[in-house]
Amino acid sequence: MKQDIIKVNRNGIFVTLDRSQSAKMVYENPVNGEQFILYYNAIPGTDKTPTLSQRPDNVLTLKKKDAGQIKEYKYVFDAKYRLNPAYEGTPYQGKYGQPGPEEDDINTMHRYRDAIVYQEKGSGEYERSMFGAYVLFPYPDEERFKDHRFYKSIELLNIGALPFLPNATGLVEQFLDEIIRDSPEKAYERSTRPRGTREYYADQLAGKNVLVGSVRGPEQVGVAVRKAFYHMPLKNLASQKSLTQIEYVAMCQSRKKFIDPAKTGIHWVGKVADWKVLRRKEITEVPYRPGTEEELYVRFTVEEWKPLAAPIALGGQGIYTVLYTSKYILDRALELAELRLETEEALREWREKRRKGRVQVKLDHEEYVDLGRVVEVRNI
Repeated sequence: MKQDIIKVNRNGIFVTLDRSQSAKMVYENPVNGEQFILYYNAIPGTDKTPTLSQRPDNVLTLKKKDAGQIKEYKYVFDAKYRLNPAYEGTPYQGKYGQPGPEEDDINTMHRYRDAIVYQEKGSGEYERSMFGAYVLFPYPDEERFKDHRFYKSIELLNIGALPFLPNATGLVEQFLDEIIRDSPEKAYERSTRPRGTREYYADQLAGKNVLVGSVRGPEQVGVAVRKAFYHMPLKNLASQKSLTQIEYVAMCQSRKKFIDPAKTGIHWVGKVADWKVLRRKEITEVPYRPGTEEELYVRFTVEEWKPLAAPIALGGQGIYTVLYTSKYILDRALELAELRLETEEALREWREKRRKGRVQVKLDHEEYVDLGRVVEVRNI
């Protein structure tokens, strides 16, 4: 990883902040390999605005792992070293009668968050790419500022202000710890979402359109993948009516049938093209066990079996016959237990508890420096 903000030579440490240039520092979480990048004077990637140019001072990009993919969450931290002293008769007098940032600076944060967008390659569609925007302003009394409306607005709208001076960095440090440790769901929750989003995701979670079934061993998995099908006893289904809701099937490989631990869990998922109820003897791809030839089975025709980029681990659990879940949860699960979660809140809570670890910075010369808390930097 590289950084081009701090330059070190024999004469000491120099911080380069040239408005005509862009710079960045790249950090890495050694526990999960996630990166977070601090950009100065630059809008990284394909972020832009179709209207007027926007260039905030600092953009923090958090790259979080979600369902085997890397999702980016970006936040503006803009230094506005102006202080509204809360004169009598101003909007800050009364309940919020204390110093704070200028209202114009807060309005600028709204503009940054709403105007800077990401253009999706291929489709050309625009999406808002900034998840929050915050004014950094000169004020030493952090405890007192907690009562200010522009501090409380961070939790409500993810827009607001934070005191930031050499002797007043506690609130910024606390906030950075929170957003770095956030799961992708929590990071998304912090942003102001369009009306109707909650109902949309409730539908995604409620629709249990994935059947996760057990398999008898490696041979069944091999034949199923080659022949693009999956079969199971009809009696194992909750009801025949549930067949009409199944859009995907996945195979769960148990510890009993797969000796190699790397082969256990869920490795394959396929979209259902068709299904039929047949007698077991009519399913000829796999030999039937004596006595089962007349039993009713469901044969799913799969468009294509696709390997999961990150297999879903058993994590101390298993599937005896069948489990139902939603594609939304399946795409984000790392362990089998997650497939049994029923609500967005339960999913977020599970993933929040899973995210723990310390953060380090990886410098140009490949050494790691602990970022527990930097108290002082001296040139010796």
